[in-house]
Amino acid sequence: MTTTTARRTPADKHDERRRALAESALRTLGDLGYARASLREIANNSEFSHGVVHYYFEDKLDLIVYCVRHYKATCVHRYDDVVAEATTADGLAAAFAAKLVQTIVDEAPMHRLWYDLRAQSMFEATLREAVLQIDQTLEEMVWRVVSTYADLAGREPALTPRVTYGMLDGLFQQALLGHVCDRAGALDELRREVHTLMPMLLSR
Repeated sequence: MTTTTARRTPADKHDERRRALAESALRTLGDLGYARASLREIANNSEFSHGVVHYYFEDKLDLIVYCVRHYKATCVHRYDDVVAEATTADGLAAAFAAKLVQTIVDEAPMHRLWYDLRAQSMFEATLREAVLQIDQTLEEMVWRVVSTYADLAGREPALTPRVTYGMLDGLFQQALLGHVCDRAGALDELRREVHTLMPMLLSR
């Protein structure tokens, strides 16, 4: 037999089960956060037993790092279409702002988990490598948007990728907090702030 199923190795099956566990666990982690979620709590809120979860992941930290890596691996491509379809600088800024708002509305628990994990890395040394790697991929994602915006505007970026990411990430985190706290207008503010900031990221 030469089907895909027949060629699957034990390692493939192991990775598939870990991904399935991660996708299930993300829902609980997004609701409870790092500190409140134990392996048992995660298992209780999924279709998997505590024993199965513990078999595939050494501890809560191992599971959470895997989950966030898995989630962010898809997130970093979220703006690819925005970049690919842009024909003007203003159009790209508008589409980028709209996508930022949409992802807060659709995936606030996952973003909340990411910021929770990033804060915890200040205290948990074992989290730092994963957090730094994920942060780097997000910085690169933002830079693809901003560098394309600069090309369409016929100008050069005025700031480094790191500073640019820090500014936009700060606006995004503030909007996320406002959304989670049900602050009226938080997402509209984000949209306006991105429109205001984007031209300021370019040289004169």
